[in-house]
Amino acid sequence: MSTLVTAAQVAVGINVLLLLGLCWVWGQNYAQLRSKHTLGMLVFAVLLLAENGFSLYYYLVDPTLSAWFSTSVPDPAWHAMLLFHVLETLALAFLAWVTFD
Repeated sequence: MSTLVTAAQVAVGINVLLLLGLCWVWGQNYAQLRSKHTLGMLVFAVLLLAENGFSLYYYLVDPTLSAWFSTSVPDPAWHAMLLFHVLETLALAFLAWVTFD
């Protein structure tokens, strides 16, 4: 089970890094262009960054929940959470590739 926890932590950490990069690019684009589309992408990235930041905090820092996540969460739940984190990482990686290209 600790492998699943570590994999989820890594996926969420990568998500945070990708979202920081996307926020930077979309923030600069919005400052120059003032388009609604760019603002929408920036707001999306900021909200998703907040969600991933909370997840990373709970996985790594919070003493109660980090202990609970690593010991009491059943394997099927970890498989589902890990799948969602990895799918999100793949989607953000593709979005980052399109954005930075």
